[in-house]
Formats: sequence, structure tokens, C-alpha cells
Amino acid sequence: MGSVIVASELEGRLKGRVQAARRSVLTEDVYERVKSLIMNGDLEPGARVNIYAVARLLDVSQTPVREVLAALESEGLLTKEALRGYSVASVLTPDQVADLYQLRLLLEPWAAARAAERVTPDGAARLRAELGSLPQAPQGTRYEDYHDIAAHDARFHDLVAELSGSPALRDSLQRTHGHLHLFRIEYEGRSSGEPTLAEHARICAGVTSGLPEEAEQAMRDHLTAARERFLRIGPSQ
Repeated sequence: MGSVIVASELEGRLKGRVQAARRSVLTEDVYERVKSLIMNGDLEPGARVNIYAVARLLDVSQTPVREVLAALESEGLLTKEALRGYSVASVLTPDQVADLYQLRLLLEPWAAARAAERVTPDGAARLRAELGSLPQAPQGTRYEDYHDIAAHDARFHDLVAELSGSPALRDSLQRTHGHLHLFRIEYEGRSSGEPTLAEHARICAGVTSGLPEEAEQAMRDHLTAARERFLRIGPSQ
């Protein structure tokens, strides 16, 4: 069981460490700040996340906080129980990570091949633009440091799924990516993102060139390598 953090305790632990959210981009700002608390381990797995405490902590109304907590639940970072509210989801075990990657290996190589078969000039341009949005992997051990590559990775895989033309597959993969976020609490900051970018480049080449077999194999190789990187490093003990 993780710790239970009530409103006053949450404020007491984190007051002064979190800046008030900028009102000009309120919901997005609240989202990033709450997510960073989870991803950096300031809110531990099992900790309750009180709407009122978060609103006071960030100096915002409860409305954007409710929207953000619902979004984080849909991503798998939070869980919600009747009469108890939101809690930080448990970190995946290595076996659960391996299981999720097995699912991805069944779905995403097919999606990459299908995307290559269906690719249009606009789709190819979008995929190249996403690949070019992060020319170099960032370094650092906190969520703020590796946020860019984590966000790029999610966008890249989501775009390939979108280009495959299967909304059901895309929805399934979005949920799968959300489940892997918590494993990244301990993983991302201790791993270089350069292999990921190189593997994405190979997938992009296969899809944009309209080569289904090459795109499928590139995606399979990427997921296999990513799984091994996750499981080799694993969460810190």
C-alpha cells in the first residue's frame, strides 16, 4: 500500500517546491505540473491526490484540476475509486512491462506496415516533421529534463497508428503508452534517448517511402530493443 496524502499533508510536503500555475495556459500548465509531481516521485505510487489540495497548491480553481486529474486517469497515471477519489497508480513490474511490449509487438509492426501502404504526401510530411522536432535526445534525471523525448515518443507512435487508419488500434496503443509512463519514473532519467531517435528514423524511412515490409521490420526491431532497454535497466531498487 502506498502512502495516503490528505489535503494539508500534501500542501505541507510540497509548498514552496511548486510554482503557481500560469493562468494564460491554465489547464495545460496544471497538467504539466501535476504530471511532474507524479513522474518525479514527489507523489508516490498509492498516494491520494486531493483535488482541493492541488488547487490550493497551484493557486487555481478546482475546475482545471478536475479536468487534469481525469486526463491523467485516462493515461493510467492515476486511479479513481468511489468515495476515495484519485490515487497515483502503481509502478508496473518488469513482468507487466514485458507483457505490454508483447502486446505492442503484435499491434504496432502491423500498424507501421499499414501506414506505409496508405501513406500520403501529407502523412509523410507530418511523420518527418515529428521526427525532426527532436534532433537530439535531452539529458537529465528529472521529468522536466526528459519530458521532450517522452512526449516525442508518444506522438511518434500515435502518428504511425493514426496513419494506419485504425482508430481502434490507435485507442488501444494510447492506453498502453499511458501504462508505461510510471515505469519511466525510475527508468527514463538513467537511459539515453539516442537509440530511440535512430530507431524512429528507420521506421519513418520505411513508412514515408511506402515500403510496408521495411516499416514493419523497423518497428519490430525498435520495440524489441526498447523492451530490452527497459528490462535491462529496470526500476531502481
